[in-house]
Amino acid sequence: MAACPSGHATAAEDYCDVCGASLAEPDPGESPVPALADCAACGTPREGRFCEECGHDSLAPVPVVRWHARAAPDRAYFRRVLAVGGPDADTLVFPVDDRPCRFDLTGPRVTVGRGGSRSRVPDRELDDPGVSHLHVEFVADGPGWAVVDLGSTNGTTVDDDPRPLLPHTPRPLADGSRVHLGAWTTITVHSH
Repeated sequence: MAACPSGHATAAEDYCDVCGASLAEPDPGESPVPALADCAACGTPREGRFCEECGHDSLAPVPVVRWHARAAPDRAYFRRVLAVGGPDADTLVFPVDDRPCRFDLTGPRVTVGRGGSRSRVPDRELDDPGVSHLHVEFVADGPGWAVVDLGSTNGTTVDDDPRPLLPHTPRPLADGSRVHLGAWTTITVHSH
């Protein structure tokens, strides 16, 4: 068995089985122990071939980032909606069933709404009286996602910004962004 520049025993003849370092002779003046790059999957500093955090094999292709969303009744957002008032505010009752609904963000777009429209049914239906039939659309935005208000009646806000989104204008999202819509719904997006 050969040893790599980092001292790992390896059966391979070209790259170390443990850390992926080249077994070729280094150029004169080059450090004999190459610095390891961070994990391509999660960004954690790498100490060997396999990431200690997520298990990604450094010799494997970089994984595709996948996104998902979690829609749930949000009591704090509901209180803010009630504080602003509105014609139906005194009739709103926070739902008893406050379990979250998880869905993947796949394809070029995912629509979210209350449903009931004859012309177009949303990809994800929410049981919230303040959500329009077609309220928002999540659209693929390069490696990430953006949210677009589809001209909803009650508007859409993101994170802690109280200003509603301009209709039909994409707003890029980050991992952990919170999209508020309807009377009590918050949709949190995550990359994984």
